[in-house]
Amino acid sequence: MSVQKFSHGIRMAGLAALTAALPMGAFAQTETAPVEDGLPVGQEVSEVGQTYVAETHGDWELRCIRAEEGQPEPCQLYQLLLDDNGGAVAEFNIFDLPDEGQVVAGATIVTPLDTLLTPGLRLRVDDGNWAEFPFAFCQPIGCFARLGLTEVNLDAFRSGGDAFVALVPLPAPDQVVQLGASLRGFTAGFEALEERNGVAMALFEQLRAAEGATAPAD
Repeated sequence: MSVQKFSHGIRMAGLAALTAALPMGAFAQTETAPVEDGLPVGQEVSEVGQTYVAETHGDWELRCIRAEEGQPEPCQLYQLLLDDNGGAVAEFNIFDLPDEGQVVAGATIVTPLDTLLTPGLRLRVDDGNWAEFPFAFCQPIGCFARLGLTEVNLDAFRSGGDAFVALVPLPAPDQVVQLGASLRGFTAGFEALEERNGVAMALFEQLRAAEGATAPAD
């Protein structure tokens, strides 16, 4: 079974995987445009809750969800995985986590709905060993696998050339589809992600401190 047939009908949704792992912003809101001389005057539309590409590093995009001014924005590294014919097959998102344990980052990989879930999803870097992960759930846009990444995993991404994702299509359970994710630009991209998260956490602490200072006394 070809990857092209396997990917047929998949509905890619930009930061779908990101919104499954991080809180979604509020819907964009607009106000009634003012009217002068009987004609409406254009107003800037709020983009709160919309996804945008903040930076590009090699083959990775740093995608964020726009927040209200002064509020921290959740961000992730993103790469769309394609088949040999350029068709979209899967989404690869990587997000930073607080360095408070063995798992220091996470990933969400979204695959087509007609993925066989029982074998799980496999991941390796270059010619390294495969690591197997279970699928967590499926939604109309695809099936989600969540991965915990250690510092060793990140070091492999930083020094590697390609990461490979292997999955089994439901219509052909005797076959394995392997997709490649370029690691070009990963090091710079993850550093930028960590920097943005550091700024966001500092802002969050400032906001929390300000709210505590203005809270009424009991």
